Amino acid sequence: MDPEKILIWNVRGLNSAARQDSLRTIVDASRADILCIQETKISAMSNRVLLSALGSDFSEFSAVPAVGASGGILVAWRRHIRVSDNPRIDNHSITIQVSQSNGQNWWLTCVYGPQGNDAKIQFLQELRDIRAACPGPWMIAGDFNLIYKDEDKNNANLNRAMMGRFRKLINDLALKELPLHGRKFTWSNQQESPTLVRLDRVLCSVDWEDIFPNCLLQSAASDDSDHCPLLLGFHDNQRGRR
Repeated sequence: MDPEKILIWNVRGLNSAARQDSLRTIVDASRADILCIQETKISAMSNRVLLSALGSDFSEFSAVPAVGASGGILVAWRRHIRVSDNPRIDNHSITIQVSQSNGQNWWLTCVYGPQGNDAKIQFLQELRDIRAACPGPWMIAGDFNLIYKDEDKNNANLNRAMMGRFRKLINDLALKELPLHGRKFTWSNQQESPTLVRLDRVLCSVDWEDIFPNCLLQSAASDDSDHCPLLLGFHDNQRGRR
């Protein structure tokens, strides 16, 4: 069977039973086939954590370990999803190749962008290197920790140099951002007068969108993270692309 939905979420830690339960609730409700989870805060992913947080159907996964108590990426998929062997693991991302039942292959890169300008520059180069090694339909999803438009933030405290670097990457690699329905921002610092930012997003190549012209990206609700979960349905937009 082909994947129908992808869940994308900076969960702010899977190192507690409460967070594992929270993720499991969203996984079960969304019926996602592929999970792109950021900030696991786990240095070595265990079968116990996977079973608790995802359920028994997600036995296949790839992970970037956390460093100390920060970071970490998990990409997991249900048993029926066809993923090629040897996922590509980089400092800030995991890339897998998904095979459709019609023989069409496409790339999925799950990212967790770093803090700090130097690390962000290295991260953007990492994405260029991935693209050079992975031609064809491509989707990138996750917490980029970057913005490229003024409207991605609700105040004027902007790093325009870094915004320009991110915008140049998007243009150079001919990527498109999928519109997010139901929410303008994806992160809040949860203060009385909050800073709101669109840190979490999905980018894709034109030929990826040609495969999934009816995809729909929506936000989900959660009280357990300062990031909102995103749910991408491959066939949920019956009106077609916009």
